Amino acid sequence: MPKKEKPKAPPKKGLKYQKLYIQALPSASMYEKSYMHRKVVTHLAVTKTEFILTGAEDGHLKFWKKLPSGIEFVKHFISHVAPITSLAVSSDGLYAASASKDKTLKIYDVINFDMITIIDLGFVPSDCCWVHQSSAKKPTIAIASAHEDAPYIYIYDILQNERTPENITKPLEILKDIHRDPVILIKYNQAYNTVISIDRKGRIEYWDAEPASEHAFPANAVQFKYKTSTDLYEFCKVGTVPTSLEISKDGKLFATMGADRNVRIFQFETGKLYRVYCESLEVFKSNQKEASSNVGSHKLDALDDIDFGRRMAIENQLDKAWAANKAPPSNVIFDESGNFVLYTSMLGIKLVNIVKNKLVNIIGKVENSERFLSIALFQGKTRGSVATGTFVAKGEEDPTVFSTAFNKNRFYLFSKREPPQDQDADMQAGRDVYNEKPTQDEIRSLPKKMKEDRIALSAILRTTFGDIHITLFGDKCPKTVENFTQLAKNNYYNGVIFHRVIKSFMIQTGDPLGDGTGGTSIWGKDFEDEFHPSLRHDVPFTVSMANANAPNTNGSQFFITTIPCPNLDNKHTVFGRVTKGMEVVSQIERVSTDKSAGKNKPWEDIKIINVDVNFHH
Repeated sequence: MPKKEKPKAPPKKGLKYQKLYIQALPSASMYEKSYMHRKVVTHLAVTKTEFILTGAEDGHLKFWKKLPSGIEFVKHFISHVAPITSLAVSSDGLYAASASKDKTLKIYDVINFDMITIIDLGFVPSDCCWVHQSSAKKPTIAIASAHEDAPYIYIYDILQNERTPENITKPLEILKDIHRDPVILIKYNQAYNTVISIDRKGRIEYWDAEPASEHAFPANAVQFKYKTSTDLYEFCKVGTVPTSLEISKDGKLFATMGADRNVRIFQFETGKLYRVYCESLEVFKSNQKEASSNVGSHKLDALDDIDFGRRMAIENQLDKAWAANKAPPSNVIFDESGNFVLYTSMLGIKLVNIVKNKLVNIIGKVENSERFLSIALFQGKTRGSVATGTFVAKGEEDPTVFSTAFNKNRFYLFSKREPPQDQDADMQAGRDVYNEKPTQDEIRSLPKKMKEDRIALSAILRTTFGDIHITLFGDKCPKTVENFTQLAKNNYYNGVIFHRVIKSFMIQTGDPLGDGTGGTSIWGKDFEDEFHPSLRHDVPFTVSMANANAPNTNGSQFFITTIPCPNLDNKHTVFGRVTKGMEVVSQIERVSTDKSAGKNKPWEDIKIINVDVNFHH
């Protein structure tokens, strides 16, 4: 659970109406829907005007409209020819901007979902933010340069497009004296009309957004004169840098996620640290060890040991990607009340009551195939559809967290609703919507009706102990069933033994080596998990994929349970159920085995003679 490193008395000992605040936030344990980009999704933004913007590493940007339930696609922009570095929306929700390594800034009219201005920067931008009040007649935007020798902040009037002799857009102002190193994060605090900027050395600066002030230090907005009396040198002291920056709606707090995996929340007026939550891997390891030993009280943080190992493997991959700047950072966001923060971790999306200093919920904890990264929150009331032009006066509340995930070309929606349990085989009816043309790898995962000769409806395992009839779920896990079907058709399982048998648990087979170390898929490599909300290990005689105790390591091995095993849910892909021949499974389960070194291998070989697959009802 979040660890408080710097004790400080909160302004209130309790929080009134906590239940109401929590009811106004998403709470589902699984994501309800996901939508595609062609490439990995790297940026998300939610506007006050009920639009969601998503950007991908190929420079493409998509607009979506929030509906009373879910979202609808609005428009697709091929905005840039290089990766997006920053995506910003104005505080009034009327404008958006995308900055890119192609040295351009594109400006959008959100309400009319139109690109209205292209600003040629002449430098690679690191971050940008709108720096005008909601009532301002002249929208202005600040862009930080990533240039080593010119770590300046440029301010542009988006309605002006005057050019320099070098044919780049002329800025209103160039702020050269605020930072000595390139700025990596910049955010506008509308409540105080002040900008917070942070450079790559971890130095935090406040400056007035009003041009008439010459962007001086906002002495009238804060309660300190010198930064030495604050905690604004925190990142310099600990030798790390923040990777995200967000400001609460009332402007009184701002939060950062650090490269050291620490969440730090500062009080804006005093510059003092208010909360620090350590999310380092060492903390997770310690909590897991305590939970496994039944010591302590880390119930929300606890995982099954196998699941924990799988997630740690992903975290190690993520650390390497972050070090190489090949993955977007995690971030911290506030809810509308400013009493809660949400941020991503290896366990899911954490919801923390910062007044009571308490972990309230972990959203998406069971989704162990996705490592969620950047998030954005919608908490308003939706009032209609762009497609139909229908609007209502009051609207409906549908709080939703939108999230990117590590190495995924999808973004995910978490609401208060769990995904339906009875989704049919149609792609559009499933929670993972195929709104883009599938790649070759994804084509292999299409439903049975699109590849009738590849995915069987049922199978019969003919063993030396008798026949086992299995119904296959190709509509819900097509890639897994396709793999099993084609291996069976290729006689791959012929003569393979049941190499692992554990009474009151399961029987396992599918390894041609016969020792649990072999076997490969029809693609010659491991393939990804396919978890479906309606397919659980909740009854005996469930057929499920074996793996290497890590995500997405499926090959040819599979097992049949002999008891309910809910602890295996979202760790192993369920792809079938035994419909006939349960007594054969039970007979195999009861054989004598060699239990030395945890082998659990039957003393006498029990073989699959062959597997018959059926493509018709």
